[in-house]
Amino acid sequence: MIPLSLEAVASAVGGRLCDVPDPSALMTAPAVVDSREVEPGGLFAALPGEHADGHAFAANAVKAGAVAVLATRPVGVPAVVVEDVLDALAALARTVLAAVPEATVIGLTGSAGKTSTKDLIAQVLPELGETIATVKSFNGEIGMPLTVTHLERGVRYLVLEMGARGIGHITHLTRIAPPTVGLVLNVGTAHVGEFGGREQIAKAKGELVEALPAEGLAVLNADDPLVAAMASRTRARVMTFGTGNDADVRAVDVALDASGRASFTLAADGTRARVELSLHGAHHVANALAAAAVAIGLGAGVEKTAAALSRAVLVASGRMEVTDRSDGVRIINDAFNANPDSMKAAFTALAAMAEGRRAIAVLGEMKELGDDADEEHRQVGRLAAAAGIHVLIAVGGDDASAMAAAAQQDNPQLKVVEARDRDHALTLARALIQPGDIVLVKGSHSVELEHTAQRLARPDTVAGER
Repeated sequence: MIPLSLEAVASAVGGRLCDVPDPSALMTAPAVVDSREVEPGGLFAALPGEHADGHAFAANAVKAGAVAVLATRPVGVPAVVVEDVLDALAALARTVLAAVPEATVIGLTGSAGKTSTKDLIAQVLPELGETIATVKSFNGEIGMPLTVTHLERGVRYLVLEMGARGIGHITHLTRIAPPTVGLVLNVGTAHVGEFGGREQIAKAKGELVEALPAEGLAVLNADDPLVAAMASRTRARVMTFGTGNDADVRAVDVALDASGRASFTLAADGTRARVELSLHGAHHVANALAAAAVAIGLGAGVEKTAAALSRAVLVASGRMEVTDRSDGVRIINDAFNANPDSMKAAFTALAAMAEGRRAIAVLGEMKELGDDADEEHRQVGRLAAAAGIHVLIAVGGDDASAMAAAAQQDNPQLKVVEARDRDHALTLARALIQPGDIVLVKGSHSVELEHTAQRLARPDTVAGER
Protein backbone atom coordinates (compact mmCIF):
# COMPACT_ATOMS: atom_id res chain seq x y z
CA MET A 1 0.00 0.00 0.00
CA ILE A 2 1.21 3.50 -0.88
CA PRO A 3 1.18 5.42 2.45
CA LEU A 4 -1.28 8.32 2.36
CA SER A 5 -2.10 10.79 5.10
CA LEU A 6 -5.77 11.08 5.99
CA GLU A 7 -5.55 14.66 4.77
CA ALA A 8 -4.34 13.37 1.39
CA VAL A 9 -7.07 10.71 1.33
CA ALA A 10 -9.72 13.35 1.95
CA SER A 11 -8.31 15.50 -0.82
CA ALA A 12 -8.20 12.58 -3.24
CA VAL A 13 -11.82 11.55 -2.65
CA GLY A 14 -13.31 15.02 -2.24
CA GLY A 15 -14.24 14.39 1.38
CA ARG A 16 -13.84 16.10 4.74
CA LEU A 17 -12.21 14.85 7.91
CA CYS A 18 -14.43 14.25 10.91
CA ASP A 19 -13.32 13.23 14.44
CA VAL A 20 -9.74 12.97 13.17
CA PRO A 21 -7.31 14.16 15.85
CA ASP A 22 -4.28 13.95 13.53
CA PRO A 23 -4.80 14.68 9.79
CA SER A 24 -1.22 13.53 9.15
CA ALA A 25 -2.00 10.01 10.40
CA LEU A 26 -1.12 7.55 7.64
CA MET A 27 -3.19 5.00 5.82
CA THR A 28 -0.60 2.23 5.44
CA ALA A 29 -2.74 -0.80 4.58
CA PRO A 30 -5.36 -1.52 1.92
CA ALA A 31 -9.00 -0.51 2.05
CA VAL A 32 -11.62 -3.14 2.95
CA VAL A 33 -15.42 -3.32 3.05
CA ASP A 34 -15.57 -6.06 5.70
CA SER A 35 -14.63 -4.85 9.18
CA ARG A 36 -13.38 -8.36 10.00
CA GLU A 37 -10.67 -8.01 7.34
CA VAL A 38 -9.20 -4.72 8.59
CA GLU A 39 -5.41 -4.57 8.81
CA PRO A 40 -3.65 -2.11 11.12
CA GLY A 41 -3.40 1.18 9.27
CA GLY A 42 -6.09 0.24 6.76
CA LEU A 43 -9.20 2.11 5.70
CA PHE A 44 -12.70 0.73 6.27
CA ALA A 45 -15.22 1.67 3.57
CA ALA A 46 -18.70 1.71 5.11
CA LEU A 47 -20.89 0.55 2.27
CA PRO A 48 -24.57 -0.33 2.63
CA GLY A 49 -24.84 -4.11 2.46
CA GLU A 50 -27.59 -6.52 1.54
CA HIS A 51 -28.40 -7.15 5.17
CA ALA A 52 -26.55 -4.44 7.12
CA ASP A 53 -25.16 -0.92 6.81
CA GLY A 54 -21.38 -0.77 7.02
CA HIS A 55 -21.61 2.39 9.14
CA ALA A 56 -22.79 0.19 12.03
CA PHE A 57 -19.37 -1.50 12.06
CA ALA A 58 -17.27 1.66 11.99
CA ALA A 59 -16.27 1.51 15.66
CA ASN A 60 -15.35 -2.18 15.37
CA ALA A 61 -13.19 -1.42 12.33
CA VAL A 62 -11.24 1.31 14.13
CA LYS A 63 -10.88 -0.92 17.17
CA ALA A 64 -9.40 -3.57 14.88
CA GLY A 65 -6.78 -1.12 13.62
CA ALA A 66 -8.36 0.94 10.84
CA VAL A 67 -6.85 4.42 10.74
CA ALA A 68 -10.21 5.80 9.63
CA VAL A 69 -13.57 5.03 8.05
CA LEU A 70 -14.78 6.13 4.64
CA ALA A 71 -18.37 7.12 5.39
CA THR A 72 -21.30 9.25 4.28
CA ARG A 73 -21.86 10.68 7.77
CA PRO A 74 -19.98 11.12 11.06
CA VAL A 75 -19.65 7.80 12.87
CA GLY A 76 -18.05 8.77 16.19
CA VAL A 77 -14.58 7.57 15.15
CA PRO A 78 -12.01 9.03 12.73
CA ALA A 79 -13.69 9.29 9.34
CA VAL A 80 -13.39 10.73 5.87
CA VAL A 81 -16.93 11.83 5.10
CA VAL A 82 -18.01 11.77 1.44
CA GLU A 83 -21.22 11.94 -0.54
CA ASP A 84 -20.85 8.45 -2.03
CA VAL A 85 -18.52 5.79 -0.60
CA LEU A 86 -18.33 3.79 -3.83
CA ASP A 87 -17.35 6.84 -5.87
CA ALA A 88 -14.79 7.71 -3.21
CA LEU A 89 -13.27 4.22 -3.42
CA ALA A 90 -12.86 4.67 -7.16
CA ALA A 91 -11.17 8.05 -6.66
CA LEU A 92 -8.86 6.58 -4.03
CA ALA A 93 -7.87 3.77 -6.41
CA ARG A 94 -7.05 6.27 -9.15
CA THR A 95 -4.85 8.23 -6.72
CA VAL A 96 -2.96 5.12 -5.59
CA LEU A 97 -2.41 3.98 -9.17
CA ALA A 98 -1.14 7.42 -10.20
CA ALA A 99 1.50 7.18 -7.46
CA VAL A 100 3.06 4.16 -9.20
CA PRO A 101 3.37 5.28 -12.84
CA GLU A 102 5.75 2.42 -13.64
CA ALA A 103 3.00 -0.16 -12.99
CA THR A 104 1.47 -1.71 -16.11
CA VAL A 105 -2.24 -2.47 -15.70
CA ILE A 106 -3.36 -5.76 -17.24
CA GLY A 107 -7.13 -6.06 -17.47
CA LEU A 108 -8.82 -9.35 -18.23
CA THR A 109 -12.41 -10.32 -18.81
CA GLY A 110 -14.45 -13.23 -20.12
CA SER A 111 -17.53 -15.27 -19.37
CA ALA A 112 -15.53 -18.06 -17.72
CA GLY A 113 -12.03 -18.66 -16.42
CA LYS A 114 -11.16 -15.13 -15.29
CA THR A 115 -9.97 -16.00 -11.80
CA SER A 116 -8.02 -19.12 -12.79
CA THR A 117 -6.33 -17.21 -15.62
CA LYS A 118 -5.58 -14.26 -13.37
CA ASP A 119 -3.90 -16.63 -10.93
CA LEU A 120 -1.83 -18.16 -13.73
CA ILE A 121 -0.73 -14.74 -15.01
CA ALA A 122 0.27 -13.78 -11.48
CA GLN A 123 2.52 -16.86 -11.34
CA VAL A 124 4.09 -16.29 -14.77
CA LEU A 125 4.76 -12.55 -14.85
CA PRO A 126 7.16 -12.42 -11.88
CA GLU A 127 9.74 -13.62 -14.43
CA LEU A 128 9.52 -10.05 -15.77
CA GLY A 129 8.89 -8.05 -12.61
CA GLU A 130 7.00 -7.81 -9.33
CA THR A 131 3.34 -8.59 -9.84
CA ILE A 132 0.17 -8.27 -7.79
CA ALA A 133 -3.29 -9.39 -8.86
CA THR A 134 -6.96 -9.20 -8.05
CA VAL A 135 -7.74 -10.44 -4.56
CA LYS A 136 -9.92 -13.59 -4.75
CA SER A 137 -12.39 -12.78 -7.54
CA PHE A 138 -13.01 -9.12 -6.63
CA ASN A 139 -13.68 -7.96 -10.18
CA GLY A 140 -16.47 -5.39 -9.93
CA GLU A 141 -16.96 -1.76 -9.02
CA ILE A 142 -16.31 -2.56 -5.34
CA GLY A 143 -13.67 -5.27 -5.47
CA MET A 144 -11.46 -3.90 -8.22
CA PRO A 145 -10.73 -0.56 -6.46
CA LEU A 146 -9.99 -2.49 -3.26
CA THR A 147 -7.37 -4.52 -5.13
CA VAL A 148 -5.75 -1.36 -6.51
CA THR A 149 -5.22 -0.10 -2.94
CA HIS A 150 -2.83 -3.05 -2.43
CA LEU A 151 -0.42 -1.48 -4.91
CA GLU A 152 3.10 -0.75 -3.67
CA ARG A 153 6.04 1.11 -5.14
CA GLY A 154 8.22 -1.18 -7.21
CA VAL A 155 5.32 -3.23 -8.55
CA ARG A 156 5.72 -3.69 -12.29
CA TYR A 157 2.44 -5.41 -13.17
CA LEU A 158 -1.06 -5.01 -11.73
CA VAL A 159 -3.38 -7.79 -12.95
CA LEU A 160 -7.05 -6.90 -12.62
CA GLU A 161 -10.12 -9.00 -13.35
CA MET A 162 -12.89 -6.90 -14.86
CA GLY A 163 -16.38 -8.35 -14.63
CA ALA A 164 -19.54 -7.02 -16.21
CA ARG A 165 -23.26 -7.48 -15.78
CA GLY A 166 -24.22 -4.98 -18.44
CA ILE A 167 -23.08 -2.59 -21.14
CA GLY A 168 -20.80 0.14 -19.79
CA HIS A 169 -19.60 -1.73 -16.70
CA ILE A 170 -16.14 -2.52 -18.06
CA THR A 171 -15.79 0.98 -19.45
CA HIS A 172 -16.39 2.27 -15.92
CA LEU A 173 -13.69 -0.05 -14.52
CA THR A 174 -11.17 0.97 -17.19
CA ARG A 175 -11.64 4.59 -16.19
CA ILE A 176 -10.67 3.71 -12.63
CA ALA A 177 -7.61 1.69 -13.72
CA PRO A 178 -6.73 2.36 -17.39
CA PRO A 179 -5.21 -0.82 -18.83
CA THR A 180 -2.21 -1.09 -21.12
CA VAL A 181 -2.86 -4.79 -21.74
CA GLY A 182 -6.35 -6.17 -22.29
CA LEU A 183 -7.15 -9.90 -22.36
CA VAL A 184 -10.53 -11.28 -23.46
CA LEU A 185 -10.88 -14.99 -22.73
CA ASN A 186 -14.26 -15.95 -24.20
CA VAL A 187 -17.86 -14.96 -24.74
CA GLY A 188 -20.11 -17.58 -23.19
CA THR A 189 -23.51 -17.80 -21.56
CA ALA A 190 -22.72 -16.57 -18.05
CA HIS A 191 -25.19 -13.78 -17.14
CA VAL A 192 -26.84 -14.13 -20.55
CA GLY A 193 -30.21 -13.40 -18.94
CA GLU A 194 -28.99 -10.02 -17.79
CA PHE A 195 -27.31 -9.11 -21.08
CA GLY A 196 -29.97 -10.39 -23.44
CA GLY A 197 -27.76 -12.52 -25.68
CA ARG A 198 -24.17 -13.47 -26.50
CA GLU A 199 -23.79 -10.59 -28.95
CA GLN A 200 -24.56 -8.17 -26.14
CA ILE A 201 -22.05 -9.97 -23.91
CA ALA A 202 -19.44 -9.56 -26.66
CA LYS A 203 -20.27 -5.87 -26.93
CA ALA A 204 -19.70 -5.45 -23.19
CA LYS A 205 -16.50 -7.52 -23.02
CA GLY A 206 -15.05 -5.66 -25.99
CA GLU A 207 -15.13 -2.42 -24.01
CA LEU A 208 -11.84 -3.61 -22.51
CA VAL A 209 -9.91 -3.56 -25.79
CA GLU A 210 -11.57 -0.30 -26.81
CA ALA A 211 -10.00 1.30 -23.74
CA LEU A 212 -6.44 0.33 -24.69
CA PRO A 213 -3.97 2.96 -25.92
CA ALA A 214 -2.36 2.69 -29.33
CA GLU A 215 0.87 1.47 -27.71
CA GLY A 216 -1.03 -1.17 -25.74
CA LEU A 217 -1.58 -4.89 -26.27
CA ALA A 218 -4.88 -6.71 -26.91
CA VAL A 219 -4.76 -10.46 -26.25
CA LEU A 220 -7.67 -12.26 -27.91
CA ASN A 221 -8.92 -15.85 -28.11
CA ALA A 222 -8.60 -16.96 -31.72
CA ASP A 223 -10.81 -20.00 -31.03
CA ASP A 224 -13.81 -17.81 -30.12
CA PRO A 225 -15.16 -15.95 -33.18
CA LEU A 226 -16.88 -13.29 -31.06
CA VAL A 227 -13.59 -12.56 -29.29
CA ALA A 228 -11.43 -12.73 -32.41
CA ALA A 229 -13.70 -10.14 -34.03
CA MET A 230 -12.76 -7.64 -31.31
CA ALA A 231 -9.48 -7.01 -33.13
CA SER A 232 -11.32 -4.39 -35.16
CA ARG A 233 -12.35 -2.55 -31.99
CA THR A 234 -8.90 -1.61 -30.73
CA ARG A 235 -6.00 0.65 -31.70
CA ALA A 236 -3.58 -1.58 -29.82
CA ARG A 237 -1.32 -4.31 -31.13
CA VAL A 238 -3.22 -7.61 -31.24
CA MET A 239 -1.87 -11.00 -30.15
CA THR A 240 -4.02 -14.12 -30.39
CA PHE A 241 -4.00 -17.45 -28.58
CA GLY A 242 -5.69 -20.75 -29.38
CA THR A 243 -5.32 -24.24 -30.76
CA GLY A 244 -5.49 -23.34 -34.46
CA ASN A 245 -2.51 -22.71 -36.70
CA ASP A 246 -3.49 -19.07 -37.15
CA ALA A 247 -3.03 -18.23 -33.45
CA ASP A 248 0.13 -16.37 -32.42
CA VAL A 249 0.43 -18.43 -29.23
CA ARG A 250 -0.70 -22.03 -29.73
CA ALA A 251 -1.19 -25.28 -27.89
CA VAL A 252 -0.31 -28.41 -29.86
CA ASP A 253 -0.20 -32.08 -28.84
CA VAL A 254 -2.70 -31.55 -26.00
CA ALA A 255 -3.10 -34.58 -23.72
CA LEU A 256 -4.86 -35.40 -20.45
CA ASP A 257 -3.45 -37.79 -17.85
CA ALA A 258 -5.56 -40.15 -15.75
CA SER A 259 -6.16 -37.39 -13.20
CA GLY A 260 -7.47 -34.97 -15.79
CA ARG A 261 -4.33 -32.79 -15.82
CA ALA A 262 -3.47 -31.33 -19.19
CA SER A 263 -0.14 -31.15 -20.93
CA PHE A 264 0.66 -29.51 -24.24
CA THR A 265 3.41 -28.00 -26.32
CA LEU A 266 3.48 -24.21 -26.18
CA ALA A 267 4.34 -22.78 -29.57
CA ALA A 268 5.10 -19.10 -30.24
CA ASP A 269 7.69 -17.00 -32.02
CA GLY A 270 9.11 -20.08 -33.74
CA THR A 271 9.91 -21.73 -30.40
CA ARG A 272 8.28 -24.72 -28.69
CA ALA A 273 8.34 -25.85 -25.08
CA ARG A 274 6.38 -28.49 -23.17
CA VAL A 275 3.90 -27.48 -20.45
CA GLU A 276 2.78 -29.96 -17.77
CA LEU A 277 -0.08 -28.38 -15.82
CA SER A 278 -0.86 -29.41 -12.25
CA LEU A 279 -4.39 -28.03 -12.63
CA HIS A 280 -7.24 -30.42 -13.32
CA GLY A 281 -9.41 -30.06 -16.44
CA ALA A 282 -8.82 -29.60 -20.16
CA HIS A 283 -10.34 -26.10 -20.00
CA HIS A 284 -7.18 -24.92 -18.24
CA VAL A 285 -5.32 -25.26 -21.54
CA ALA A 286 -7.07 -22.13 -22.82
CA ASN A 287 -6.43 -20.35 -19.53
CA ALA A 288 -2.75 -21.26 -19.64
CA LEU A 289 -2.48 -20.15 -23.28
CA ALA A 290 -4.03 -16.81 -22.39
CA ALA A 291 -1.55 -16.32 -19.56
CA ALA A 292 1.30 -17.32 -21.85
CA ALA A 293 0.18 -14.85 -24.52
CA VAL A 294 0.16 -12.01 -22.00
CA ALA A 295 3.64 -12.91 -20.77
CA ILE A 296 5.12 -13.43 -24.23
CA GLY A 297 3.48 -10.26 -25.47
CA LEU A 298 5.24 -8.39 -22.67
CA GLY A 299 8.62 -9.87 -23.55
CA ALA A 300 8.89 -13.17 -21.69
CA GLY A 301 10.60 -16.09 -23.39
CA VAL A 302 8.60 -19.12 -24.50
CA GLU A 303 10.69 -21.62 -22.55
CA LYS A 304 10.60 -19.62 -19.30
CA THR A 305 6.87 -19.09 -19.71
CA ALA A 306 6.30 -22.82 -20.20
CA ALA A 307 8.38 -23.61 -17.12
CA ALA A 308 6.43 -21.09 -15.02
CA LEU A 309 3.11 -22.55 -16.16
CA SER A 310 4.32 -26.03 -15.26
CA ARG A 311 5.14 -24.79 -11.74
CA ALA A 312 1.83 -22.98 -11.31
CA VAL A 313 -0.55 -24.24 -8.64
CA LEU A 314 -4.23 -23.85 -7.88
CA VAL A 315 -4.80 -20.68 -5.88
CA ALA A 316 -8.56 -20.10 -5.72
CA SER A 317 -10.80 -22.62 -3.99
CA GLY A 318 -13.92 -24.03 -5.57
CA ARG A 319 -12.45 -24.31 -9.08
CA MET A 320 -11.62 -27.91 -9.96
CA GLU A 321 -10.19 -28.33 -6.47
CA VAL A 322 -9.46 -32.04 -6.03
CA THR A 323 -9.32 -33.79 -2.65
CA ASP A 324 -8.61 -37.51 -2.20
CA ARG A 325 -10.07 -38.93 1.02
CA SER A 326 -8.58 -41.78 3.00
CA ASP A 327 -11.42 -44.08 1.89
CA GLY A 328 -10.49 -43.61 -1.76
CA VAL A 329 -13.27 -41.14 -2.50
CA ARG A 330 -12.20 -38.24 -4.73
CA ILE A 331 -14.09 -34.96 -4.31
CA ILE A 332 -13.98 -32.40 -7.15
CA ASN A 333 -14.99 -29.03 -5.73
CA ASP A 334 -15.92 -26.93 -8.76
CA ALA A 335 -18.72 -25.18 -6.90
CA PHE A 336 -17.60 -21.57 -6.97
CA ASN A 337 -19.90 -20.88 -9.90
CA ALA A 338 -21.62 -22.50 -12.87
CA ASN A 339 -23.01 -21.76 -16.31
CA PRO A 340 -23.79 -24.08 -19.25
CA ASP A 341 -20.27 -23.77 -20.70
CA SER A 342 -18.48 -24.51 -17.42
CA MET A 343 -20.85 -27.44 -16.75
CA LYS A 344 -19.76 -29.01 -20.05
CA ALA A 345 -16.11 -28.50 -19.13
CA ALA A 346 -16.69 -30.07 -15.72
CA PHE A 347 -18.28 -33.17 -17.26
CA THR A 348 -15.28 -33.54 -19.58
CA ALA A 349 -12.93 -33.34 -16.61
CA LEU A 350 -15.02 -35.80 -14.62
CA ALA A 351 -14.92 -38.34 -17.45
CA ALA A 352 -11.12 -38.02 -17.70
CA MET A 353 -10.69 -38.43 -13.94
CA ALA A 354 -13.20 -41.22 -13.30
CA GLU A 355 -10.70 -43.99 -14.14
CA GLY A 356 -13.45 -46.62 -14.08
CA ARG A 357 -14.82 -45.39 -10.76
CA ARG A 358 -18.47 -44.92 -9.93
CA ALA A 359 -19.20 -41.24 -10.57
CA ILE A 360 -21.61 -38.99 -8.69
CA ALA A 361 -22.54 -35.45 -9.75
CA VAL A 362 -24.00 -32.99 -7.23
CA LEU A 363 -25.28 -30.22 -9.50
CA GLY A 364 -26.88 -26.98 -8.38
CA GLU A 365 -28.97 -24.56 -10.37
CA MET A 366 -27.34 -22.11 -12.79
CA LYS A 367 -28.46 -18.54 -12.19
CA GLU A 368 -28.91 -15.47 -14.42
CA LEU A 369 -29.88 -17.38 -17.55
CA GLY A 370 -33.08 -15.41 -18.16
CA ASP A 371 -35.81 -16.88 -20.34
CA ASP A 372 -33.55 -19.73 -21.45
CA ALA A 373 -33.06 -21.07 -17.92
CA ASP A 374 -35.46 -24.01 -18.21
CA GLU A 375 -34.06 -25.25 -21.51
CA GLU A 376 -30.42 -24.69 -20.45
CA HIS A 377 -31.01 -26.79 -17.32
CA ARG A 378 -32.67 -29.51 -19.40
CA GLN A 379 -29.66 -29.49 -21.72
CA VAL A 380 -27.28 -29.87 -18.78
CA GLY A 381 -29.46 -32.77 -17.59
CA ARG A 382 -29.06 -34.41 -21.01
CA LEU A 383 -25.29 -33.87 -20.85
CA ALA A 384 -25.23 -35.43 -17.37
CA ALA A 385 -27.15 -38.44 -18.68
CA ALA A 386 -24.53 -38.94 -21.40
CA ALA A 387 -21.50 -38.23 -19.18
CA GLY A 388 -21.19 -41.73 -17.75
CA ILE A 389 -22.19 -40.75 -14.22
CA HIS A 390 -24.05 -43.20 -12.00
CA VAL A 391 -25.83 -40.83 -9.58
CA LEU A 392 -27.15 -37.29 -10.08
CA ILE A 393 -28.14 -35.12 -7.15
CA ALA A 394 -29.94 -32.04 -8.51
CA VAL A 395 -29.98 -29.16 -6.02
CA GLY A 396 -32.44 -26.27 -5.95
CA GLY A 397 -35.96 -25.48 -7.15
CA ASP A 398 -37.77 -25.71 -10.47
CA ASP A 399 -34.65 -25.42 -12.62
CA ALA A 400 -32.99 -28.25 -10.74
CA SER A 401 -36.13 -30.33 -11.24
CA ALA A 402 -36.00 -29.64 -14.98
CA MET A 403 -32.37 -30.79 -15.06
CA ALA A 404 -33.23 -33.94 -13.10
CA ALA A 405 -36.21 -34.79 -15.31
CA ALA A 406 -34.22 -34.43 -18.53
CA ALA A 407 -31.39 -36.59 -17.19
CA GLN A 408 -33.80 -39.32 -16.09
CA GLN A 409 -35.64 -39.26 -19.40
CA ASP A 410 -32.44 -39.64 -21.42
CA ASN A 411 -30.95 -42.30 -19.13
CA PRO A 412 -33.57 -44.31 -17.17
CA GLN A 413 -30.75 -46.33 -15.55
CA LEU A 414 -29.27 -43.22 -13.94
CA LYS A 415 -30.13 -42.80 -10.26
CA VAL A 416 -31.54 -39.28 -9.91
CA VAL A 417 -32.48 -37.60 -6.64
CA GLU A 418 -33.39 -34.01 -5.83
CA ALA A 419 -32.19 -31.90 -2.91
CA ARG A 420 -33.78 -28.73 -1.56
CA ASP A 421 -30.55 -26.98 -0.60
CA ARG A 422 -26.86 -27.40 0.25
CA ASP A 423 -27.48 -29.21 3.54
CA HIS A 424 -30.03 -31.60 2.07
CA ALA A 425 -27.54 -32.29 -0.74
CA LEU A 426 -24.86 -33.04 1.85
CA THR A 427 -27.11 -35.53 3.65
CA LEU A 428 -28.08 -37.28 0.41
CA ALA A 429 -24.52 -37.41 -0.87
CA ARG A 430 -23.19 -38.89 2.34
CA ALA A 431 -25.82 -41.61 2.17
CA LEU A 432 -25.05 -42.43 -1.47
CA ILE A 433 -21.24 -42.17 -1.63
CA GLN A 434 -19.35 -45.45 -1.52
CA PRO A 435 -15.60 -45.98 -0.98
CA GLY A 436 -13.69 -45.29 -4.18
CA ASP A 437 -16.33 -43.04 -5.76
CA ILE A 438 -15.51 -39.81 -7.59
CA VAL A 439 -17.84 -36.90 -6.80
CA LEU A 440 -18.24 -33.68 -8.78
CA VAL A 441 -19.87 -30.78 -6.93
CA LYS A 442 -20.87 -27.77 -9.05
CA GLY A 443 -23.47 -25.01 -9.08
CA SER A 444 -23.94 -21.26 -9.11
CA HIS A 445 -22.36 -19.45 -6.17
CA SER A 446 -25.69 -18.56 -4.60
CA VAL A 447 -26.60 -22.26 -4.24
CA GLU A 448 -23.67 -22.49 -1.78
CA LEU A 449 -22.52 -25.95 -2.85
CA GLU A 450 -18.95 -25.01 -2.01
CA HIS A 451 -20.05 -25.55 1.58
CA THR A 452 -21.27 -29.03 0.59
CA ALA A 453 -18.06 -29.90 -1.25
CA GLN A 454 -15.83 -28.77 1.60
CA ARG A 455 -17.68 -30.97 4.06
CA LEU A 456 -17.74 -33.94 1.74
CA ALA A 457 -13.97 -33.59 1.51
CA ARG A 458 -13.87 -34.01 5.30
CA PRO A 459 -15.96 -37.12 6.00
CA ASP A 460 -15.70 -36.65 9.76
CA THR A 461 -17.82 -33.46 9.74
CA VAL A 462 -21.47 -33.50 10.71
CA ALA A 463 -24.27 -32.92 8.22
CA GLY A 464 -25.72 -29.43 8.54
CA GLU A 465 -22.55 -28.07 10.16
CA ARG A 466 -21.91 -24.44 9.25
